[in-house]
Amino acid sequence: MKHHNSSPDQDRRSAAAWASDNSKAAIKWTERSVPPGLRLALGLLLIGGGFLGFLPILGFWMIPLGLAVAALDIRPLRQALKTHMVRQKR
Repeated sequence: MKHHNSSPDQDRRSAAAWASDNSKAAIKWTERSVPPGLRLALGLLLIGGGFLGFLPILGFWMIPLGLAVAALDIRPLRQALKTHMVRQKR
């Protein structure tokens, strides 16, 4: 068993950074590999699956990822998400 002396806040920050890095990688892959019309459909499917997040395989994490994927094709949504992310960093 591995012991470490990190605080719960440090663990949360590192988990958030890991999730953020993986989400960014997924969005970049989607932007490069999935055709524009299909990206919107994929984003909507992720959002719909996120609303079923109480089920074992699906998760609530799918909602923000679905919004980000759908935003690749919807300019007003993309601008709103960018504005929200900038405000969150402050």
